[in-house]
Amino acid sequence: MALLQRTPFFLLTPQLLLALRRNFAVPGSGEPLPVVRIPQALQRRQEQRQNGRQSALRPVLVRPGRLLISARRPELSQPARLTLGRWESAPLASRGWRNRRARGDYFSIERAQREVPALPNVASEGSFAELGLEPRVLRALQEAAPEVVRPTTVQLSTIPQLLRGRHILCAAETGSGKTLSYLLPLLQRLLVRPSLDSRRVPAPRGLVLVPSRELAQQVRAVAQPLGSSLGLQVRELGGGHGMRRIRLQLSKQPPADVLVATPGALWKALKSRLLILEQLSFLVLDEADTLLDESFLELAQYVLEKSNIAESPADLEDPLDPKAQLVLVGATLPGGMGQLLSKVTSLDSLTTITSSKLHCIMPHIKQTFMRLKGAEKVTELVQILKQHDRADRTGPSGTVLVFCNSSSTVNWLGYILDDHKIQHLRLQGQMPASMRVGIFQCFQKRSQDILLCTDIASRGLDSTRVELVVNYDFPLTLQDYIHRAGRVGRVGSEVPGTVISFVTHPWDVRLVQKIELAARRRRSLPGLESSVKEPLPYQT
Repeated sequence: MALLQRTPFFLLTPQLLLALRRNFAVPGSGEPLPVVRIPQALQRRQEQRQNGRQSALRPVLVRPGRLLISARRPELSQPARLTLGRWESAPLASRGWRNRRARGDYFSIERAQREVPALPNVASEGSFAELGLEPRVLRALQEAAPEVVRPTTVQLSTIPQLLRGRHILCAAETGSGKTLSYLLPLLQRLLVRPSLDSRRVPAPRGLVLVPSRELAQQVRAVAQPLGSSLGLQVRELGGGHGMRRIRLQLSKQPPADVLVATPGALWKALKSRLLILEQLSFLVLDEADTLLDESFLELAQYVLEKSNIAESPADLEDPLDPKAQLVLVGATLPGGMGQLLSKVTSLDSLTTITSSKLHCIMPHIKQTFMRLKGAEKVTELVQILKQHDRADRTGPSGTVLVFCNSSSTVNWLGYILDDHKIQHLRLQGQMPASMRVGIFQCFQKRSQDILLCTDIASRGLDSTRVELVVNYDFPLTLQDYIHRAGRVGRVGSEVPGTVISFVTHPWDVRLVQKIELAARRRRSLPGLESSVKEPLPYQT
């Protein structure tokens, strides 16, 4: 009776009331003690709340097996055999990460396969000879890149279309071989068309526009051996050195057949009439999503307007009236691209080719997300780098990319690693051009195994030796995350790739939850607009 008096009304559950009714009786009589009954609506609401708590804690993993999502709390893991429906909800491992109490939590998107999705399976394997490339081009490819034995899925779809004279908009996952997919048709077109070298002003016949000097160096390094075997001159035009350096680069003899340029340097050369585009037969915008964003849009639009873009494949056949074939490639497709291209060419002549894995979480890369306090990130990074540098590691080891969101963070973090005797290189956009030259090439050659960098190293740069990407600062957009994660697991990579991301801020958590939900549903990341017409077949 005392228990009943001390128990508040709102804590009396139906089970407790039933127990009181059975066990307590009025002394001297066989009648049970009268009890207060709760309303049926309140009882149903209480039962629903109880059932909701039980279902929320119900583990997703029913039987042991290979996991798609492995979480610190096992009940939040998801087996690889399970795929969530589009409208099906699930308890996310990152749910509640906006709360400070979640610090120290983590989860991983496990590696679902070992093969790179960009490579076709053996049954549908083709060869470069079957794509329509001339024997001279095939010999040049074999001499310049003997390790390239079979074309990737992107190359199988892109090269024949380019050889037919179509304008191409190609979007595929990073590391899928897009550079060779446009270089080989470009060089072959220049071989069959005579050069009209009657002007003193340099007039390249092929132009590859890239957003950074590092990427310009890389594309030139790939194109130059191919061009040398075919008797074609490949030159590079990079910014950051002033007009004197630009004049020096353009004055080299013989003149360039193919020019690899950055937007700023090319704009200065065109404005000063040091270069003309009247003989252009091939125009490539590499990393088009970056070239057509706010930072480069005006410059890219100026180059497109100065180029004589063909309206149809038939316009490319007149050798006395050169017109340019247009190629745009990238790992993501920005919205509004069609509106810009309609100003310079007919959209009916544009063929869009994209991979079915575009904007998706790559299934052959392990990706780990760690919820940390800002003050914990340095300690965690130092531990990861020292663990990676252990002498007792088995198997080949690759290099490490550490991404930061600002140049100041790169410099500050570099001083911290110096204090811990961890050797590294640094690459960020505020460095003078003389300091930036060759830094990424030294990293590729493994003069140092750790590179601290901003997103300047996330676009298009070849990184087949990279084993680990660490997002010290979580990227600001999902596009940036795709590009950073694409530095590992590329075609020709020597080691399997892993991405580790430090999650600190509430806006980081929002992006992480979008990534986790897309991985659980095996769907593309939300909010990445693209016009997709011809998806490439995905080979498993």
